[in-house]
Amino acid sequence: MKENNFLMFNFYFEGEKMKKEVTLKKISENDFKRLHSIIYQGESPEWKKWDGPYFDDYKFTDYENFLKDKADFFKSDNIKGIYIDGILMGTVSRYWEDRKTRWLEVGIVIYDSNYWYGGYGSEALKIWTTKTFNDFSELEHVGLTTWSGNISMMKSAEKIGYKLEGRIRKVRYYMNEYFDSMKYGVLREEWESLK
Repeated sequence: MKENNFLMFNFYFEGEKMKKEVTLKKISENDFKRLHSIIYQGESPEWKKWDGPYFDDYKFTDYENFLKDKADFFKSDNIKGIYIDGILMGTVSRYWEDRKTRWLEVGIVIYDSNYWYGGYGSEALKIWTTKTFNDFSELEHVGLTTWSGNISMMKSAEKIGYKLEGRIRKVRYYMNEYFDSMKYGVLREEWESLK
């Protein structure tokens, strides 16, 4: 698939009779201001409370420093924007845990909390998983790692066909409490059987 093409999925949002379009595409420089505004909502944005909050890697930054430090990362082929009705709301990503052994993981963040719990994340993850298997014909497995405090992410993964493959107990310490690292995955043959 050419880089300028994009993937989309139309569905009806429950409770509303309004059609919402979920599209994954390369984030254009025209959308960088929007991306900055939804990621950097202040010192402690709501999305960061669910996306690996035990890592101390979030630092508020102004737009100029964002462009200098992060623009290349968001231009990567392994990152796509999640657009809902044409508006950037989040990102999907993928990275090699171990390229030599063909172990690849995916991730997803919807930064705008107005779009949580509506099925948008599940649909974006479904599109991204399909694209990842299509882009890497040698892959037999796609993985996803989250933590036991992010129940919504676990439910989204299970809803679209990922299976819980491992639970590493009490390795995420956050807010004076231990949480588990949750390892999900789906095999190519399982994914193809879900179509």
